[in-house]
Amino acid sequence: MIYNLLLLSVAIFIVAHLLPGIRIKGFWTAVVVALVYSTINYLTGWLFAVLAFPLMIVTFGLFKFVINAFLLWITDKLLEDFEISSFGTTLAAACLITLVDSLLHWIF
Repeated sequence: MIYNLLLLSVAIFIVAHLLPGIRIKGFWTAVVVALVYSTINYLTGWLFAVLAFPLMIVTFGLFKFVINAFLLWITDKLLEDFEISSFGTTLAAACLITLVDSLLHWIF
């Protein structure tokens, strides 16, 4: 679990430096963002996935990115040291974080 949080933190840190609309204080903030995001995803992500199941089928699972963006937006609102400028940036960040995290898991 700590390994997964560390990889997610690295993914968040990388994406925050790639996208100009994301402000993050430092790597430890990325760790906190990963922890809060993972907790929110664990507690409510399944509910959103169940409610959006028809949309997930119609979009071949791509609606999961919208759910992840919403969870990232909630994380943004809960933390002061993490800021995303717009929902479009949040959606792009959710997609990139998912891709970078998957790539890091594949590499390591």
